[in-house]
Amino acid sequence: MRRLLRLSRIRMRRGVLWLWRQEGTPGQRARGLAAGVFCGCYPFFGLQIFLSVGVASVVRGNHLLAAAGTLVSNPLTYLPLYWFNYLVGCRLLGPGQGGINLAELNRSSLWAQGWEFSQRILLGSTVVGMVLALVSGWMAYRLFLQREARAVVSRGS
Repeated sequence: MRRLLRLSRIRMRRGVLWLWRQEGTPGQRARGLAAGVFCGCYPFFGLQIFLSVGVASVVRGNHLLAAAGTLVSNPLTYLPLYWFNYLVGCRLLGPGQGGINLAELNRSSLWAQGWEFSQRILLGSTVVGMVLALVSGWMAYRLFLQREARAVVSRGS
């Protein structure tokens, strides 16, 4: 069991280093990661990676880092992330017609409640995705710049 955990950590570290060493300028890599984080905030399971690569193409970001950035939503974070996105949407649009009431959900109200829910989670996902993308992109940019500066100094010595 210990050996398995150690091997898992080694593989994880190698994967992170491989992503960290992707080609491109610090700006391109940071934009790619930010595009992935933005798209990862949407509840479009199975499409997030494709969307993130498309957004990364538009903003001239690294495609592999965009795909990796979508991991902001994963089986451990789905529920809290999307619930938070829904709450942000409710805060911006209001709770709607009494909010989503699962006890009163029936066929006649399903479409109305579904549309109200969809509006709120999509708006919340957009706002939260933009904030997380800006923060993660800025932090990644700073880290990539620092790494590049260290590499230049070590080559010069």
